Amino acid sequence: MIVAEATKTATGTSPIDQLHALVAVDMEAVDGLIHERMGSAVALIPDLARHLVDSGGKRLRPLLTLAAARLCGYRGVEHVKLGAAIEFIHTATLLHDDVVDASALRRGKSTANMVWGNKPSILVGDFLFSRAFQLMVDAGSMRVLDILASASAVIAEGEVMQLKSANNLATTKADYLQVVSAKTAALFAASAEAGATIAGASAELIDAMRDYGQNLGIAFQLIDDALDYSGRQAQMGKSVGDDFREAKVTLPVIVAYERADDEARRFWRRAIEVGPQHEADLKRAIFYVEETGAIRDTHARASHYVDEACRALAPLPDNELREALISTAEFCVGRGY
Repeated sequence: MIVAEATKTATGTSPIDQLHALVAVDMEAVDGLIHERMGSAVALIPDLARHLVDSGGKRLRPLLTLAAARLCGYRGVEHVKLGAAIEFIHTATLLHDDVVDASALRRGKSTANMVWGNKPSILVGDFLFSRAFQLMVDAGSMRVLDILASASAVIAEGEVMQLKSANNLATTKADYLQVVSAKTAALFAASAEAGATIAGASAELIDAMRDYGQNLGIAFQLIDDALDYSGRQAQMGKSVGDDFREAKVTLPVIVAYERADDEARRFWRRAIEVGPQHEADLKRAIFYVEETGAIRDTHARASHYVDEACRALAPLPDNELREALISTAEFCVGRGY
């Protein structure tokens, strides 16, 4: 983590930017294909899709696909189609999530559902899912198609599981990690696994890339959930307290509630399970998650998963790409500090 932050200070770029530079030609091809395939004679579709696609996301999941393919010795071009497909899957899930969560801000901009409404956002998300599956078929690998199709189903299951845990302080750490593994980590894992698979890598290397992506995805979500109770969230163009206002029971809340005294427990039950929430409740919630060490523990758990992600890469060739993937994992956790 310290290394990743120092790298950013010394060079002016983040490890994600450095990873991007190592696969820049491939990433340019992915971006071109994304813009080509989100085109439609129905003008609203590209307008709405472009609002999110061009809003400054790092394309981290396609980067994992491209890096995994090249790290495993791939010299073809089909990984470009997979990168575009994965970005479409990710964008579609964001469009749907913002409707479900009634989110108003993403990446520092008004969400598509705030600009165009819920129905267009859902339908354009469906369109992007369709485009993703067309690209998967075009890539010509039944195994990769199975990986990404299965991941799409798991992501949907994760979203439904998260609905079940909302407003429910009986949610356990195991329940929470099951949601995170499905909702977020599944696509990270599939992105890395797909890249290694299209490269024709050995089972050992495919497993290594999948494990890297899975652990990175869990760590990434843990830090996102910690940032929801931090001023750093605002610096990253996101609303502070969205999870709290939506009564999501994330790890910081689970830990804070476990360690709460009677007064704090009454607060959490009202704010999360019963309602209503008051204007000063977010400030009080932030105080409780910090006072109980819930944020510190969330960071520590995220660091554990990053360590696991980096260890998973041991069988891969020791080169710039592998080092960039390690630095990217460390940097993703470093966002929380």
